Amino acid sequence: MSATLHRNPPFRAEHLGSLLRTEALLKKRAEVNAGKAPKSELTAIEDQDIKDVVKLQKELGYSAITDGEYRRHMFWGSFFPGLEGFTQIDKPDPGMFRPYMPDVAAFMESKMEPGETVVCTGKIKHVGSTYVDQFKYLASLVPPEEVKNIKITLAAPNWYHMRYKEGVAYPKEVYSSDEEYFGDIAKAYQEELRILYEAGCRNVQYDDPNLAYFCSEKMIEGWFADPLNKGTPEDLLDKYIKLYNDCLANRPADLHVGVHLCRGNFVNSRHFSEGGYDRIATKLFKSLNVDTYYLEYDTPRAGGFEPLKELPKHKNVILGVVTSKFGTLEDKEEMKKRVLSAAEFIAAGNNETAQEALARCGVSPQCGFASHHEGNAINREDMIKKLKLVREIANDLWPGEP
Repeated sequence: MSATLHRNPPFRAEHLGSLLRTEALLKKRAEVNAGKAPKSELTAIEDQDIKDVVKLQKELGYSAITDGEYRRHMFWGSFFPGLEGFTQIDKPDPGMFRPYMPDVAAFMESKMEPGETVVCTGKIKHVGSTYVDQFKYLASLVPPEEVKNIKITLAAPNWYHMRYKEGVAYPKEVYSSDEEYFGDIAKAYQEELRILYEAGCRNVQYDDPNLAYFCSEKMIEGWFADPLNKGTPEDLLDKYIKLYNDCLANRPADLHVGVHLCRGNFVNSRHFSEGGYDRIATKLFKSLNVDTYYLEYDTPRAGGFEPLKELPKHKNVILGVVTSKFGTLEDKEEMKKRVLSAAEFIAAGNNETAQEALARCGVSPQCGFASHHEGNAINREDMIKKLKLVREIANDLWPGEP
């Protein structure tokens, strides 16, 4: 990756992609899922709601507009089920999962199935994008000169590996090793990015709570207690960073790539893990070949800003200091102080001024408002207030910048 700073995108005021759905959309999706309404009725509501939420984002002053992930049940969308070689399991056996992975542990505690479950059952091959039509519809709603700014969110390439016990993610008769399996995952993502780029996409964001799980002491303890595991958590993190870099190996220089880390964002604002970025900061910031990090920073469970000393001069960070989980509105001046404090740490790590470091920063909510389509414990009015607050913080810290 070129050591050149990528700007606009990212922008000073960002959000993380998912926005609260309307009651009409939720009701119709439930009807379609129950076989009580045709998919065409849901699509019509999605189309109109996306038009409305694009208008809202423009009115609030956002440039990296998304479709709110309104066509998705969960934030990761449909990438893996759309690949040849993956099979969806409707009633997964709890024994196939690593029970100490934070999201799996939370699901098991609540006696819920751990989200959509797909596993590799054959050779992996990209056979058509499940994202590109979402992008094209969103692009049709903005002027041509703004298409390069809109953002599409992508599933993390490690999503259906980390949660499964050793030996479950793929059959040994299909792939002999993680490296071979990841090689085909990377090829699939290279093809996905090629298709999106040819459609005009220039701004993508990988959503990856898994990377933050490496910050969790409970996860690490569970890893070492699992006799099936091979290697250390650090070894696995290295594999995932290489996987990302291989996925991005062929990307054009003008395709902005970011990665979002959080500690979980489920129904009713449930979080899954805790732990600061200290444990992974050097590898995360120096080895992962992305342009921008969208980091959760709304509560003490995300730790302090000290790890940002590792952020290189050619990379950006968007500081998620405003929570998307609850409606209580943060104090704007306090949030500005937090952003400025973060810039001090970045500056200290790069032998530069805080103002120079601030030039590589932006601000956002800490996560989406509806990573699961049912949404967080926050109403639409409060969501809009949060988005306005983020924009106001950005206006004060970076006057006149998008």
